[in-house]
Amino acid sequence: MTSSKRYRIGAESGVSLSGLIVVLIVLGAVALVAIKVVPALFEYRAVKDSIVKAKAEAGTGSVRDIQQAFDKNAGVNDVDAISGHDLVITRDGGDTEISFSYEKRIPLAGNVSLLFDFAGTTDPSGVVAAKADTK
Repeated sequence: MTSSKRYRIGAESGVSLSGLIVVLIVLGAVALVAIKVVPALFEYRAVKDSIVKAKAEAGTGSVRDIQQAFDKNAGVNDVDAISGHDLVITRDGGDTEISFSYEKRIPLAGNVSLLFDFAGTTDPSGVVAAKADTK
């Protein structure tokens, strides 16, 4: 038994021009979002690394020592979203823990923007301490 395949003469296969344009538009939109979001994620990672280094450097020093250590490490990593004064430093049982939280708004196009709520802590439990209102 031989199987015979029929081919239609003049039949074309492939991607149409309109399909290609739609795919390129979608890829362009994804690339635009990625280009704008990735630096914010790198900055968040730099802030997390800076609080760990500040805790290690300042140890059981004063709050000001911890803030200065954070500002030094954050300056090296070009962090401008948060400073040492924005940190929440707590001491429970003699162990110093550092927490932070901040918002980052990333404009995409016109009045459309993305809002990220970043938070982190050195506390092993993962609970981020809230900053007390000074109002």
